[in-house]
Amino acid sequence: MDDWFDELAELLRIPSVSADSGHAQDVTRAGEWVRDFILGAGGGAELVDWHGQPLVIGEIAASTQAQHAPTVLCYGHFDVQPPDPLALWESAPFEPEIRGDRIYGRGVADDKGQLYMMLAGARALARSGTLPVNVRFACDGEEETGGHSIVEFLEADERGADAAVIFDSGMIAEDRPAFSIATRGLVYFHLELSSGRVDLHSGVYGGAALNAAHALIRTLDSVIARDGRLAEPLREGIEPPTPQELADWAALPGGAAELADQGARPADRQATEAFYVRTFAEPALDVNGIASGSPQLEKTVLPVHASANVSVRLAPGQDPDAIADAFERLLAAATPDGAELTVTRKSSARPGIVPPDARALKLGQDAFERVLGVRPALIRTGGTLPIVAALADRRIPAIITGFSLADSKIHAPNENLLARYIPLGTEAAAALFTSLGELR
Repeated sequence: MDDWFDELAELLRIPSVSADSGHAQDVTRAGEWVRDFILGAGGGAELVDWHGQPLVIGEIAASTQAQHAPTVLCYGHFDVQPPDPLALWESAPFEPEIRGDRIYGRGVADDKGQLYMMLAGARALARSGTLPVNVRFACDGEEETGGHSIVEFLEADERGADAAVIFDSGMIAEDRPAFSIATRGLVYFHLELSSGRVDLHSGVYGGAALNAAHALIRTLDSVIARDGRLAEPLREGIEPPTPQELADWAALPGGAAELADQGARPADRQATEAFYVRTFAEPALDVNGIASGSPQLEKTVLPVHASANVSVRLAPGQDPDAIADAFERLLAAATPDGAELTVTRKSSARPGIVPPDARALKLGQDAFERVLGVRPALIRTGGTLPIVAALADRRIPAIITGFSLADSKIHAPNENLLARYIPLGTEAAAALFTSLGELR
């Protein structure tokens, strides 16, 4: 593993930003890198054009009696978030660099570095002739834009697997691993509001003409949470956590520290105490961006156009279609007279749940404990992975874990990972594949 940096750096240097159509070829190049890695490990792989999206499908067969060996399906994504704002990066986002004990670069934690651990772990066992499972890889290039190619692939896949492994999550704290047994879903919207034909002079028309910025703010206020709780129509279908889960979450780092470590401030007085309930088990609505008028220049304009992006994280048990309908109804009822609101649903993904008593989870915990010396806790995650619900539909238990930390700055400038976690994660992945051999 002495050469892991040079190898991983090849992948990290590819600016595979799926949200920018100008980087479409780079997303494909990243998929080709993953395909070629699997081929180089002695497996078979191809880059598939799945309805316009690159999808890598590959397999490294068990070292012996592959036809009788269990099958493990590994998922990771090779696309990344945009690097903006570039001025806040201390090193070039697509030129990985080790500073101190960390490796920095866009995608090192989410998810290229963690995908690399699974690839390298399977390769190590295959080269030593000790791989006891067939390791299938299904990796996409649109996870960061809420794409569905991996979900559609699973729906059409007849072979299936005995277990799935996803390294696209994080630790509770340094050297405190966790397996996530539930993920939140997501519905993403773009809003456009119009209140007239052209922007107006605020001195001549201010106070008499409808202001689009004001109208959009009033409209959005109807769906924003009060004391952390969304309106009841946006809470439909929630599966509440069990008493055991609540007890386990009480042992996690306190919510006040979790927010303070990120430089964040509590949304309300109850936010710190209810941190894990809100981020694991409750729906959350966020205005991700809003634009209107002239927010930079001193310009006395009365804007007649305003827009916003809004995301709703869905709690386990909720249905994206039902919540989307409720969201649009609430907005329509709150839109001021004279304003015209258009709501476009950009993407959606269902929440997912993994049976906590699945044998694959126990074997996985055993493997991680052997390598890390700590048994992974079973928790939920507030993030969204569309594949989890699709795996649940196929009754494939998923081990969702990872090595990022709260300060890994995922989706932000200076994304990073503890450098020692790359070889450690590779060793953990190899131990995981070895342990899952007992599923035969």
